[in-house]
Amino acid sequence: MKKTICFYFQIHQPFRLKRYRFFDIGTDHYYYDDFNNESILQRIASNSFLPANNTLLEMIEHSNGKFKVAFSISGVALDQLEIHAPEVIDSFKKLAKTGCVEFLSETYAHSLCSVKDPDEFKLQVEQHSKRIKSLFGQIPKVFRNTELIYSDDIGELVSDLGYKTIITEGAKTVLGWKSPNFVYSSASDPSLKLLLKNSKLSDDLSFRFSNSSWSEYPLTADKFMGWISQIPENEKLVNLFMNYETFGNLQPGESGIFEFLKALPRFAAEKGIQFSTPSEVAERFQAEEPLSVPYLISWADEERDLSAWLGNALQNEAFNKLYSIAERVRMIKDRGILQDWTYLQTSDHFYYMSTKRSSDGAVHQHFSPYESPFDAFTNYMNVLSDFMLRVSAQYPSSIDNEELNSLLKTIQNQEVTIESLESEVKQLKARKTKASNVNNNK
Repeated sequence: MKKTICFYFQIHQPFRLKRYRFFDIGTDHYYYDDFNNESILQRIASNSFLPANNTLLEMIEHSNGKFKVAFSISGVALDQLEIHAPEVIDSFKKLAKTGCVEFLSETYAHSLCSVKDPDEFKLQVEQHSKRIKSLFGQIPKVFRNTELIYSDDIGELVSDLGYKTIITEGAKTVLGWKSPNFVYSSASDPSLKLLLKNSKLSDDLSFRFSNSSWSEYPLTADKFMGWISQIPENEKLVNLFMNYETFGNLQPGESGIFEFLKALPRFAAEKGIQFSTPSEVAERFQAEEPLSVPYLISWADEERDLSAWLGNALQNEAFNKLYSIAERVRMIKDRGILQDWTYLQTSDHFYYMSTKRSSDGAVHQHFSPYESPFDAFTNYMNVLSDFMLRVSAQYPSSIDNEELNSLLKTIQNQEVTIESLESEVKQLKARKTKASNVNNNK
């Protein structure tokens, strides 16, 4: 079997919140910074998504379909792209038609619900899958959780939804001496295969490519493929998972990143290396052994845990407050409230509240639109307070969830009864019309 590269790219952009003051609570129900969201997305689309997609399409065509990649695009990102950069959606549809691009499943809101609310998790995964099917004609077969978050418990949730493969981080705290360059199985469900990110090689592209002080600078496609070909012979799989903004945004176009990408298939072919999608990898490779992940891991920061989002009191206060109303929100049919519920769950809001120091802290501040984590927390909590008032107006907090569930079931049963009666009326009218026509023809 040839050595195989599995490329997966993440695309996500949050709906950033506008400056929302305490005095806005109860009077202003629109929460988003439209100007900032549009300008950032259009800049990234122009510098990264569109030229990268054109490059991939060219690579697929020139390699006669031998170059293959996978994408996970959050539902929140798809919403923004349709509003601000629909041409990006069109370019992804072109890639989908090649048959060489796979679209993965994830939570619609790019949320952390997998660690808090299994019911919400299921709803978001199903919602995202339907969106991918409607846009790109694919039903996702492989799951990718927000920020590659995974544990044995999450493996069970994903398996229960029917997925047989999940991709996650090749965290050293879990692997120990083992290599990420094998397929593993979940300790909680042996039928669930785990594809693990090769962090070193992925980060060489994402973070070090244009760093002139890096000992391996400049990195060429020939050199990179040489590294992969020198990996031990029995390690046949190299998973390169990264943010798609690596191409043209995190690594600017003038760094040569697009030329590097374009040259990969040629040097891969010279060294007998092939490209496969995650589904193809899962089909061709047997799991080496079960991998136990008793605690949560992710692909963020040095710790590769959830401290980027839930590492301090501010983050946990906001997170717990948000999900304290989850059951009530799911009873509501107001589209505006449901849309805000989705956008307020996005993990970025909690990321901005991080109080980490050193290099990790610098990364958090780079992506944050706020002056400090405390500003991020205050702004979010003001918005959340208004949102909770709107939810309470429909389902008052004085009524407990059990009583609300009973009322909801009564309403739903009434709706079913009404639909049934309306159907009967239509059938009777149709019969009457048919009988009348028969009599008139006699």
